[in-house]
Amino acid sequence: MSLTADQTVEALRAVGEPTRLRVLSLLAGEELSVVELSRILDQSQPRVSRHLKLMANAGLIERFPDGARVFYRLSSDLPARRLIDTVLDLLDVSAGEADDRRLETVRRDREAAAGAYFERVAPQWDRIRSLYVSESAVEAAITRAAGNGPFERVVDLGTGSGRMLTLLGKKAKMSVGLDLSQNMLNIARANVTKAGLDKVELRHGDIFATRLPEQSADLVIVHQVLHYLADPAAAVAEAARLVMPGGRLLIVDFAPHQLEYLREEHQHRRLGFADDEMGRWLTAAGLKPSAPIALPPDTDGLTVSIWTAERPAVAAEKVA
Repeated sequence: MSLTADQTVEALRAVGEPTRLRVLSLLAGEELSVVELSRILDQSQPRVSRHLKLMANAGLIERFPDGARVFYRLSSDLPARRLIDTVLDLLDVSAGEADDRRLETVRRDREAAAGAYFERVAPQWDRIRSLYVSESAVEAAITRAAGNGPFERVVDLGTGSGRMLTLLGKKAKMSVGLDLSQNMLNIARANVTKAGLDKVELRHGDIFATRLPEQSADLVIVHQVLHYLADPAAAVAEAARLVMPGGRLLIVDFAPHQLEYLREEHQHRRLGFADDEMGRWLTAAGLKPSAPIALPPDTDGLTVSIWTAERPAVAAEKVA
């Protein structure tokens, strides 16, 4: 597919302004909110919103509300992305250095807030999770969705207190848990030892760049992690990269909701994920999604969703 002549002209008009070029360059790195873009660009929110509206109307960026905030990302339309990549390739790299510095400040502030939160709640992490939905019901559903095993290698990204490792680790020959919080890893180590699991490796690691071998695990878990992340699609892609042929990716998170206080009090960046959005990410990462599982709460609260997807097994070569 290609852009029509009119679409191309409209798109070029939409990027033909310095601030809009800056916005495209920033969104090429990650999805950002209006508040964050306003801070980075040092411009008022109404002014930034006008630029964003023009580019959204031209099909260059996508707008998606998330609770009381609105986030923006580059268009997922391939012809539009080719045009954007071409325009950004022509820019002088040094032109965006000041924006990159301010973006890094935004990231550091965001990570510091999240890090302080995780360190503060680490000792009571499992108790906080249990507030959302029946823990036993969720874990039973996770166990069923993961499959019977046995697994050669289980990888748990954002392992937290290590609950997924203690839940599924006995079905695995070996397990790896990654987390950015050393305090969380210390708690996970204690829990894994208490569970009698000795073939578990706990690492300080980044979900966006795990440095684990490609297609090296037959079960990869991302449990209640994505809603904290600035680029959940990139995390899904990295998790999928680790899944071996015939292996499975299991993601547990919340369905879309409107509990805005979770953003302010508990550092949730995204207020849940829709099934179709998750399905697109999994498919784009080369996996085949299964039907999602929804676990609504017993009372008013959050619905937990479980998404699974498999990497198709490599067909055996025919014997001549």
